[in-house]
Amino acid sequence: MSGRLNKAQPYALSLFRIVVGLLFACHGAASLFGVLGGTGGGGTIPAGTWPGWYAAVIELVGGTLVFLGLGTRTAAFIASGSMAYAYFTVHQPEALFPLQNDGEGSALYCWAFLLLVFTGPGALALDRVFAPRGESRPADEEREEQATAVGA
Repeated sequence: MSGRLNKAQPYALSLFRIVVGLLFACHGAASLFGVLGGTGGGGTIPAGTWPGWYAAVIELVGGTLVFLGLGTRTAAFIASGSMAYAYFTVHQPEALFPLQNDGEGSALYCWAFLLLVFTGPGALALDRVFAPRGESRPADEEREEQATAVGA
């Protein structure tokens, strides 16, 4: 059972990345373009407004890059920082815990993106397509480790 789950791990990680990236990009699109219900009852955030408009741009661009698996670690790092900033400046002053201050979304996105910084994009990502030929890819490293473990 463990062996099957280990083989599926890079694909499950890709699905996780795709879902998180898509949902994050939808937040940005809603804030910038008023789609999917918009912000505050269907409106948009005025261009250049600090910090909301900049956060929405990070959500749209960062979420799209994470969704595609392109520059995943960098995009996830920036998105994670954006959500940490949102949590500590918007939600945390209201109450200590996310359940009390309505900050569950910010906290979960922050930690989900931080996880992607360390794990990488998974098996299904554009990062893998555009990786230089000589550069080792995460799936290649994983196969080498498994081969070494089997041979030991």
